Amino acid sequence: MNVVIDTNVWISALISKDGISREIIRLALLDKISPQISTTLFLEYEAVMKREKITNLCSLTIDEQTELFQAFLSTCKWNEIFYLWRPNLGDEGDDFLVELAVASNSKIIITDNKKDLESGELHFNFEVLTPQEFLERYRQ
Repeated sequence: MNVVIDTNVWISALISKDGISREIIRLALLDKISPQISTTLFLEYEAVMKREKITNLCSLTIDEQTELFQAFLSTCKWNEIFYLWRPNLGDEGDDFLVELAVASNSKIIITDNKKDLESGELHFNFEVLTPQEFLERYRQ
């Protein structure tokens, strides 16, 4: 199942010792889901991970974070974005997630920022689910 995992889910998985976001990443590491990634999403993951606030909240060392990130990336399918969609989201900084979902034929974007991603003018054939909603559906 192709999914796009928003940065807020990845960061939540890093800074929480247990929980829903960690379970999403665990599913990726176990090849139960196929996370899709693009250059833009990769750069955002990397930039946010390196913020001092995030590194201070994370119980993992920098080396452990890097190792986990590399393991996660090894499960991701890289996608090139050839056509930019402008869904006019409330936060235009999230447009690239829609573009990635369309380019990768993902059925789901997993995010804690559901409201902003559902506010666009263009509608596509994917759902926007919170990590909790995704796990409930996955377990069924």
